[in-house]
Amino acid sequence: MNLQECIKFASENPLCSLATVDGGQPHVRTVMLMYAEESGFYFETFPNKEMSKQMHENPNVEICFFNNAEDMMESKQLRIKGKVEFTDDPETVDRVYEVIKVLEPLAGGPFKHLMEVFKVAHGDAHFWTMMDVGKEAALEHLKF
Repeated sequence: MNLQECIKFASENPLCSLATVDGGQPHVRTVMLMYAEESGFYFETFPNKEMSKQMHENPNVEICFFNNAEDMMESKQLRIKGKVEFTDDPETVDRVYEVIKVLEPLAGGPFKHLMEVFKVAHGDAHFWTMMDVGKEAALEHLKF
């Protein structure tokens, strides 16, 4: 397994679950990957959301990408745990906004100035399939 395999799988399955921690309690929600590359897995949120507040307080997250295969025996997950890093780099913000600016009509206009971009650039990743049930301890992990 290598980082390129993880990037490819995540990019092909951008709807994922992201878990944050709030006072020791996990909180999971569905989010959309904006893009992934060697420098990290990129997402966006808004500072007034609980998810943002939780990540600012505790940057530890776990993300689970799932291929949603019709045949359960072909289902596959990519699980990534790491720390969130917020970025206001203009190029990165512009690139993320290009992915979601189609939502401008719903938002009543441009909202780039309101959003917050974050990434998981370092962490631990592993794949899991139905064939791995009971073998989690032996799965190959990638530190990136």
